[in-house]
Amino acid sequence: MAERFDEDSLRAVGVRIDAEHPEGIIFDPHQPQLRVTDLAAVRGDGIFETMLVKDGHVRKFPAHLERLQRSAKITGIGIPPAESWQAAVARGLDEFRTRSGLPEELSIRLTASRGVDGEPASEDSSFAGTYWVLLTPVPESVQASRGAAISVTLLDRGYDAAAAERAPWLLLGAKTLSYAVNMAALRWAKEHGHDDVIFTSSDGQVLEGPISTVLLGSRDGNGQVHLHTPSPEVGILPGTTQATIYRAAEAAGWTTSAGPVTVAELKQAQFLWLTGSVKLVSPIAQVDELEFTTDPEITHKLLEFLSQEG
Repeated sequence: MAERFDEDSLRAVGVRIDAEHPEGIIFDPHQPQLRVTDLAAVRGDGIFETMLVKDGHVRKFPAHLERLQRSAKITGIGIPPAESWQAAVARGLDEFRTRSGLPEELSIRLTASRGVDGEPASEDSSFAGTYWVLLTPVPESVQASRGAAISVTLLDRGYDAAAAERAPWLLLGAKTLSYAVNMAALRWAKEHGHDDVIFTSSDGQVLEGPISTVLLGSRDGNGQVHLHTPSPEVGILPGTTQATIYRAAEAAGWTTSAGPVTVAELKQAQFLWLTGSVKLVSPIAQVDELEFTTDPEITHKLLEFLSQEG
């Protein structure tokens, strides 16, 4: 039976998954949970996914589970089956409903750690690590910022575009807990008057944002819209929000593509956006000192594509 928590803990719900509780057990995320010897804390040795819940519906759940499984394969971390994650998320949503009703929007983070070194939690490799789901309301400030123009800076990630294939041990393309560099990049951007970052490779290829996917767009004289995004082959995460936009855009008669993008091509783009699972769509009005035109109509349509997701 789920433990009852005080009013302060209503702002978040945690669900732990293990061999004894493959469908999850509720815990208070505001109380100590993780062992200090867990490799998630000691080395950032784990993977995660973040999803949006809107009006009780988990957006892009299958795509996020697929990407979590992809990250697990790249890192060699055993994770519970999809059914366990689905059950744990459902349990967390039910707990919110029981306590005070579901907020209009929630962020759900699925996290898998390799566990405690030399002390597997279970002989079953699917439960040998540490696994949990965290549900938190999406701040109103984040909701209000969707569609608002931002300024970004280009930062060198320090490796070339072929590094993912040449050096698989770098874990490029996996969504790992090792986000110290990503957070440092965002702090650097803020300190230098920008809102976000676009990473580039040492040989001049456009990669991704620290927590987002890059989207380029154009509109021709006939009003035809084309969207383009860097492809995952350069060692970046496949964007679940970008993929949703592409499906809806193609159904609406727009054209789409994916492939290499150079820094020069980025700077010549007609329109630019960053896309992500919680913030959704952010039009870019400035890249370093270069100003860009934003198209409110296209941006509104991109947000509309995401709102229509089933």
